[in-house]
This record gives sequence, C-alpha cells and structure tokens, in this order.
Amino acid sequence: MLSLSPMKMLIIVAVVVLLLGPDKLPEVAHKMGSTWQSLRRLQQRVESEVRDALPDLPSTGDLARIARSPVAVLNRLADRAQGPSPVDPAARDAPSPPPAMTPPLVNPPGRPPSRGGSLGADPSLN
Repeated sequence: MLSLSPMKMLIIVAVVVLLLGPDKLPEVAHKMGSTWQSLRRLQQRVESEVRDALPDLPSTGDLARIARSPVAVLNRLADRAQGPSPVDPAARDAPSPPPAMTPPLVNPPGRPPSRGGSLGADPSLN
C-alpha cells in the first residue's frame, strides 16, 4: 500500500512546483480540484442508482469491510450455515432433520447430477 510521509509529500510538491512553475500551478490545481469534484458527483450518482435498483445491498462501509477482510465474512457465513451451537439450550431440544432428507451441497465424485428431482437416473439420457 502507498504511504505518504510528510517528507515524501514535500518532495512531490517541490517537484510539481519545479515542473509547472509558480504561474501555472494555480491553474493546474483548479483543474485537478474540479475534476476531483466531478468524479465524486459521478460516484455519488452511481451509488444512488445502484441503491435504488438493489435496496438490500449492504452499506458502503460494510462492503469496504468485506473487501478488506473476506476471510472473516466467509467464516461468519460458515458459522451461520452450521446452525446454532450445541451449547445453546434451544438447539439441544430442537429436533434435527433426518440426514437422508437434506440434499448434499455438492454431488459426490463420479455421480452425475440428478435431473428434475427423479430418484433414479434415466438410462435413455446416456
């Protein structure tokens, strides 16, 4: 990641002043500022249109947190998929579905995926 210390910023400013000169510097700074402002307006407009189209979208802060730490999000989703913990008293008393009733998440190797919910494979499909 790029980190700008005060010394690096001072060197960058000195190089820009030397390259542009003091007479063109205000004009370039104004153009950069107006460009930055128009980019921010564009970003806000795109974000509002996306939020209108997808109202259940997480907040921008949540999306940034997900992008910075995707492993933590995956761990949270895995914990949620496993269900309540066995320490939870409500989980101990709740009946669990029989294992034959729950469909597998992934087909076992060597077995073609089932079609249309039929129990047996149709030999005419081969």
